[in-house]
Amino acid sequence: MSARRVSVLLRQQKLHCGDGQNLVTEDVTVVEGDVATISCRVKNSDDSVIQLLNPNRQTIYFRDFRPLKDSRFQLVNFSNSELRVSLTNVSISDEGRYFCQLYTDPPQEIYTTITVLVPPRNLVIDIQKETAVEGEEIELNCTAMASRPATTIRWFKGNKELTGKSEVEQWSDMYTVTSQLLLKVGREDDGVPVICLVDHPAVKDLQTQRYLEVMYKPQVRVSQNYPLQGLTREGEPLELTCTAFGKPQPTDMRWLRVDDEMPQHVVVSGSNLLISNLNKTDNGTYRCEASNAVGKSHADYMLFVYDPPTTIPPPTTTTTTTTTIPTTITDSRAGEEGAIRSVDHAVVGGVVAVVVFAMLCLLIILGRYFARHKGTYFTHEAKGADDAADADTAIINAEGGQNNSEEKKEYFI
Repeated sequence: MSARRVSVLLRQQKLHCGDGQNLVTEDVTVVEGDVATISCRVKNSDDSVIQLLNPNRQTIYFRDFRPLKDSRFQLVNFSNSELRVSLTNVSISDEGRYFCQLYTDPPQEIYTTITVLVPPRNLVIDIQKETAVEGEEIELNCTAMASRPATTIRWFKGNKELTGKSEVEQWSDMYTVTSQLLLKVGREDDGVPVICLVDHPAVKDLQTQRYLEVMYKPQVRVSQNYPLQGLTREGEPLELTCTAFGKPQPTDMRWLRVDDEMPQHVVVSGSNLLISNLNKTDNGTYRCEASNAVGKSHADYMLFVYDPPTTIPPPTTTTTTTTTIPTTITDSRAGEEGAIRSVDHAVVGGVVAVVVFAMLCLLIILGRYFARHKGTYFTHEAKGADDAADADTAIINAEGGQNNSEEKKEYFI
C-alpha cells in the first residue's frame, strides 16, 4: 500500500471520530459585578483540543493556556472533556457571544451568550407636598435609575397595592423608569407609609418608602360625666366634658348654647361644663367647638330636664310582719298614677251606688210590709160592725166574743 493511500485512510478515521463528538454549553446571565462561569463540554471526546474565544474572536484559553492578557479570566477546570473558565467583575462591556471550539476535522463550534443585568442604581420617592391637608390630592413620583433591563415599579399604601403610571427613558444601554401616583389623602392616612417597590431580575426586595403627613380639622366628642346613668332631673347636677383631637392639636375650645344665651349659673372650666342645680329653663342644645389651623368642628349635647322623682308606697300583703317599702316613681309614670287613681274612684263610686240601691230596696220592702199589716187591722176592726147598734156591740160582733170585746175596750180607752 502506498503512503498516499495510508494518509487518506487516516484522514477518514479522524473525520469519523470527529463526527461522533458533540460540544455542549449553556447561556449565562449574571449581575453586573458578579462572576460569570463559561463551560465548554465535549461528549464522546477523543482528546481533541478545546479552546474558548471572546466576542471579538480572540482566544481566551487554548487547552489550559491563556493567551489573552486579561487576569479577570481564570481557569476553573480543564480536562479532555471540559474547559471551564470564570470571568470576575463582569461589566456591560463583557456582554455578548463566547465561542467554544473543538479542533476536529472539520472543526466544531458552538457559542454561549453572556447577559449582564444591572440593578437600579438609585430608588427615590418625591412627594409634591411634604404636608398635605385632608381631602387634597397629592402627587408622588418614584424613580429607578440606570437599570438593565427596565424595571417594573409597584406602589403600596400600607398593605394595599395601588396603581401608578410609568414612563421609561433609555440612555445608551440603560433604562430609567419613573412611576407617578396620584393619591387623595384623608385623616386616616396620617403616618401611613407609601412604598415604592421594584420588580427586577437583578435584585430582590428593593424598595423605598415615605410616611404621609396629613393635617386635619378637630374631631370633637361630648361625654356626660354626671349623672353616669339615668335621666337629667330638676334639682340635680350635670357635668359634661369635651374632648377634641386634630392635627395640629386644637388650641381653641369653647362652650356655647345654640340659639340662646348661656344660663348665668352654668360654670365653664376649660373643656368642662357644670350645672349644679338643673331646672327646666336649662333645656336646650349645648355645643362644644374646637378649631386648629385646618378648620373648626363641633359636637352637640341636647339637654332635657325631667321632673324630680316622686315617692308612693306600693300595695302591701297581710302577713305576720307588714313592711311598706316606698317606691320612687319617675315623672314618666305620672300618667299611670293618675289612671290608677281614676280607677280607684270609679270602684268606690260603684260600691256606694250598690249600697244605696240595696238600702232603697230594703225600705220599699219594709214599707209594703207595714202597709199590709195596717190594712188587716182595719179590716178586722170593721168586721161585724155594720149591723151593730152601738160601738160595744160592734166590737163584740167583730171579735166574736165578750173577751175580745173587753180587749177592744181597753184598746180604745
